[in-house]
Amino acid sequence: MDVETMTARALAFPGAWADNPWDHEHPVVKVGPGERGKIFAFLRTGAVGVKSARTREEADEWLHRYPRDVAVMAHIGRWGWNDLGFGGAIPDDELVAALEESYRLVVAGLPVRLRPDGWEDPGRASAVRTPGG
Repeated sequence: MDVETMTARALAFPGAWADNPWDHEHPVVKVGPGERGKIFAFLRTGAVGVKSARTREEADEWLHRYPRDVAVMAHIGRWGWNDLGFGGAIPDDELVAALEESYRLVVAGLPVRLRPDGWEDPGRASAVRTPGG
């Protein structure tokens, strides 16, 4: 997995769009309209930051399974956000499933009127909720 592939996958979700509010090398990917949009993927060269679970305790499953390739995200980690590294022990299909889960969790948290059409498409929702889950 690499940042370009992950970016393309993130932008393929219904209503997803790239933003660069901090002038980083890579964008964040949001869902929802304009200023009401919420981030579901923080992209960088070696990793993607995603909402891994609803709680920190659930998100810690990633840390236990891949201790060298997962880190709690600074500032927002207490709400279930993790950085997942590319090119390590995490298989690409689990990285994609984590991105899907992050999208699902963030969209589910949006008011119904702000959710994009097609977001509940079964082809977009992964059965994998946590690694090994």
